[in-house]
Amino acid sequence: MSKNFRDLAELMNFSHDDFIRTTEERHKKSVQDLWQKLFDKGEIYLDSYAGWYAVRDEAFYAEGELTDGPGGKRTAPSGAEVEWVEEPSYFFKLSAWGDKLLKFYNENPNFIAPQSRRNEVLSFVKGGLRDLSVSRTTFKWGVPVPGDDKHIMYVWLDALTNYITGVGYPNTNSTEYATYWPCDLHMVGKDILRFHAVYWPAFLLAAGLDAPKRVFAHGWWTNEGEKISKSLGNVIDPIDLVNRYGLDQVRYFLLREVPFGNDGDFSHQAMVNRMNGELANELGNLAQRVLSMVAKNCDGLVPQHGDFTDVDLSLLAASEDIIGKLRYALDLQLFHEALEIVWVVIRAANGYVDSQAPWKLKKENPDRMATVLYVLSESIRRIALVLQPFMPDTMSRMLEQVAVNIDHRTFSHLGEDHYLIPGTALPEPGGLFPRFIID
Repeated sequence: MSKNFRDLAELMNFSHDDFIRTTEERHKKSVQDLWQKLFDKGEIYLDSYAGWYAVRDEAFYAEGELTDGPGGKRTAPSGAEVEWVEEPSYFFKLSAWGDKLLKFYNENPNFIAPQSRRNEVLSFVKGGLRDLSVSRTTFKWGVPVPGDDKHIMYVWLDALTNYITGVGYPNTNSTEYATYWPCDLHMVGKDILRFHAVYWPAFLLAAGLDAPKRVFAHGWWTNEGEKISKSLGNVIDPIDLVNRYGLDQVRYFLLREVPFGNDGDFSHQAMVNRMNGELANELGNLAQRVLSMVAKNCDGLVPQHGDFTDVDLSLLAASEDIIGKLRYALDLQLFHEALEIVWVVIRAANGYVDSQAPWKLKKENPDRMATVLYVLSESIRRIALVLQPFMPDTMSRMLEQVAVNIDHRTFSHLGEDHYLIPGTALPEPGGLFPRFIID
């Protein structure tokens, strides 16, 4: 499974600085240190456990959470089958953390997002917390409990600790730990929010460590209106999507189609509509027609420009203001809103092309035509810069088409100090987002 996720990251062009497996020695050292801190502080005690456990979910459930499944078998809310487990166990005093967690949530209102998930967690904690079994004796895989190797640590205490393992824990004096902890964000599936938003901050705060600043729970996708399952045979294979539609097109659609955090429905028609409407017709067409006019009418050089008019300055200001608006949306994981912020400027640029009509200005006022094409070329540069995190491959090609050096492609290069230099030679423009034709 680890290799599957590594391969997926490479396929989808996801960058990562580290890839943690909880079987690594650095992690065993980290989680055993955390355990010892909790034990020394009296937060963990030895007793015996009897209760319902779902192997698939790696989670314990209360009687009131269960339903009768097929064949009368007891079933967790996730649909996983549960079994009755009785064995010696160490417990974490989670019951003592209910009021402390509610106080923590109140003092950190952005700790859980989106708001609907925060409400779920608050309701769960207000309903009362029970002490949590944090060790097992019925198997040997996992991290042994310090000083009592008959017990293996509960998987979620073990697994969650990998976040601080990744920044050098237990060396809290390291540069990495000081720089990156507490982290700004954990991004998790909504089905494991309880572990991240209840157990994890309780473990950390009990050990005298900082909790992360935010846990964001993303939703699930359905496929053409149906829940995705192997039994239905409607699993969406990202490899197939990328091969059919293109990598950046898939990345764009997944972040654009639904408000991030909500459940969303995937449909091939919706995918094609986004590709043809927004990527091909609006963004791709903007770059293609502007840069083709530059190649044809300005000798393939960044156009010389005269004084900017109010309408020129308005478009330039809009494209320069993107970054300030983007920061707000991205800080709150509002990826669909971030893309809409950029698309407002793309549509404004297309409207500017139509209203200024540089093809007419070629005969009537060639100097004005050059200024209009310069304003558009500069706007394309800025649009491509801010869209790099979403569509890195295609935006890299777009930046190449306006001759932006690879060392000048960060957000800090958006300002006027980095405007395109008139007279710079541009490569032959080419299409970036071809229209997709459904067979």
